[in-house]
Amino acid sequence: MRILITGCRGFLGGSVGRHAARAGHEVLGVGRAAQGPPAWPGAYAAADVVSADLSGLVRDFRPDAVLHAAGTASVADSLRAPLDDLRASLLSWANALDAVRRAGSRAVVLFPSSAAVYGELGETDEAADEETPARPVSPYGFHKAACELVAREYAECYGLRVVSCRLFSLFGPAQRRLLVWELYRQCVAPGGAVWLEGTGEETRDYLHVEDASAALVALMKTDGGGREAEAARVGERRAGSHAVVNVASGVETRVADLAAMVRDMVAPGKEIECRGQARAGDPRRWRADNSRLRLLAPAWTPRPLRESLAECVAAWQVETS
Repeated sequence: MRILITGCRGFLGGSVGRHAARAGHEVLGVGRAAQGPPAWPGAYAAADVVSADLSGLVRDFRPDAVLHAAGTASVADSLRAPLDDLRASLLSWANALDAVRRAGSRAVVLFPSSAAVYGELGETDEAADEETPARPVSPYGFHKAACELVAREYAECYGLRVVSCRLFSLFGPAQRRLLVWELYRQCVAPGGAVWLEGTGEETRDYLHVEDASAALVALMKTDGGGREAEAARVGERRAGSHAVVNVASGVETRVADLAAMVRDMVAPGKEIECRGQARAGDPRRWRADNSRLRLLAPAWTPRPLRESLAECVAAWQVETS
């Protein structure tokens, strides 16, 4: 496949690009910097994804798939500056979709959405499937939900094939933020304790970015399973489709258990302490129903959390030694 990736300097875009290239696909990365990221495995074009006309790039490269990995990735930042988050998230996505439209491309377009659109799962909800109502609790979640609505607009009005991939809690060696990295940092730092901001009872659905990359590349070979349902709903007026797919392990893990895994790998003597403070915009629990992903990508199997965590920690230890 020929894959165009916006935001290729970022954590997700870079990871997917490297994974795709290793699998034999041709990649074109797009980013604002004049030079491509270190060790980028394909072609690179400098462009502001929010405002530049990307249709020429799409027309010349003729991608089979487009991954829009540019945009925002922080609940905390969205709470501090919601308008900035809205601009960077929604406008960059609309610009990418319109470039595909104007180029006349039939590429499958993937949008990395987020579990943040689900907000807080109810106490009786076992897991969030793609039909679970959106109840975001942060500007970041609201803006991802708005992007999904724009994806549906371009599918229904302009015939694009779009897949909104709701990512849950990703981690990997290239990431230098969020919980797994913060736990590792505390484990290697002086002191006898690893501190959690919450109660430790909060849960998340963790997935190594390499496993997420494999899932996204597999989804590029489909239209997310949305074509038949969408065609029926719009009366076969257009050939477009918009599908929503959870990209997650399907396993719910307590934050305290995650901390214990990282602690045992790095600093077994440290205690795990909890401050018991709730963080704005953070749901208490998340778990995905990933049965749709497994149906669309039957060969895809994520590694167990302990195994993928060990790989990530080992890479950090090599870099910081």
